[in-house]
Amino acid sequence: MTGFAGYQNEIYLQGLAGQVPPFTTDPEALEASARERLGPGPFWYVAGAAGSGATARANREAFDEWRIVPRMLTNATERHLGVSVLGTKLPAPVLLAPVGVQSILHPDGELATARAAAELGVPFVLSTASSHTIEEVAEAAGDGARWFQLYWPNDPDVCVSILDRARKAGFSVLVVTLDTWTLAWRPHDLDRSYLPFLRGVGTAIPFSDPAFRAGLAAPPEEDRPMAILRWVQLFTGTDKSWDQVAFLREHWDGPIVLKGIQHPDDARKAVDAGVQGIVVSNHGGRQVDGAVASLEVLPEIAAAVGEQVEVLFDSGVRTGADVVKALALGASAVMVGRPFAYGLAHGGQVGVRHVLRGLLADFDLTLGLSGHRSPAELSPEVLRRR
Repeated sequence: MTGFAGYQNEIYLQGLAGQVPPFTTDPEALEASARERLGPGPFWYVAGAAGSGATARANREAFDEWRIVPRMLTNATERHLGVSVLGTKLPAPVLLAPVGVQSILHPDGELATARAAAELGVPFVLSTASSHTIEEVAEAAGDGARWFQLYWPNDPDVCVSILDRARKAGFSVLVVTLDTWTLAWRPHDLDRSYLPFLRGVGTAIPFSDPAFRAGLAAPPEEDRPMAILRWVQLFTGTDKSWDQVAFLREHWDGPIVLKGIQHPDDARKAVDAGVQGIVVSNHGGRQVDGAVASLEVLPEIAAAVGEQVEVLFDSGVRTGADVVKALALGASAVMVGRPFAYGLAHGGQVGVRHVLRGLLADFDLTLGLSGHRSPAELSPEVLRRR
């Protein structure tokens, strides 16, 4: 057994010495276990969804609509999982999705996640809503591949300053989240009046930014309420337009990816706007209740623009089989979010590493056992709709 799949043997062999994994390898049990470890505020901030939760449920149900058709005697003993996406070499077609305010899950927050990702060579996408600064996370990541996710601020000077910092800190790809220009109605958070940003958590990047600080009468260390108020004004409540993407192209000299695409026409507009990639995503069901599942629209979006831009996918990925299905339906790579966040809650860097190794092993094994030697061999013909 080779590559990531070797984690399975490692676990079984450690069992001979009476050692078991630090926590479960079952994605569903992992969420339940995280709920026991976390307070209700932090847990539901990660696990919760918009409205009735219909979109989050739809994301998972969409994966179950597709079934893998295994093929035999394909010489799949040796597998090669590596891919290249937008100039970044990935050991497998998996990235860590941008998840904000990670310090509510573990004190080390994004630093622990960046270190675990770098250990495994998996690219880490840092959220603008980080608990640590761009520079601190870059230092923690070392030589690890890293992308930067932008919540697009309303102040152009602040936006340019943040982008400049990210480029100087070695972040190679810009991921712009389009679907969260204001927060959706999220009952689990509302019932507890729980929004970390209003407590100054997840604001490390703007609070440390010179352009943001220049707009304050006093620095955040001296007047936190006014800094938080300025954060709210800059980062929520204003939608953008397609013609404004040119501003980002002007101020970012690397690849740009637009995250939150759910319609083929929007994917075509992204191509026309001159970006290099899109993420088919509904924010894990956290923004529009009753929205279409991301996997459901992935095939038509990939057919529309897959030859012109990189098509990435997130929303609902939990298992190796999920990764296989998303790739078969047209994604070049997937982003995983909640599972690694639960791992962080269980054990910081060690927890993220365990969850990632488990997901990568599951993908490696599922790829081979279904008769394939590399992600390039996956296509819609690998699947059958239930």
